[in-house]
Amino acid sequence: MKPVDFRNMTVDELKAKEADFRRELFNLRFQQATGEMENPKRMPAVRKDIARILTVLHEKEREGGK
Repeated sequence: MKPVDFRNMTVDELKAKEADFRRELFNLRFQQATGEMENPKRMPAVRKDIARILTVLHEKEREGGK
């Protein structure tokens, strides 16, 4: 997803999406360990999406604090 999509979400939606991505990352790590991973390029994409969400969350926190 693009950062613009994340910026249009509320804080609660972002936290829910982060939890979903973290679950997916856990499952991908498990698949990698067992040798069942179908798409190895998905793991870095999920990590980047988590980082984007965290960045947007921090931006929203800073805006709310002003």
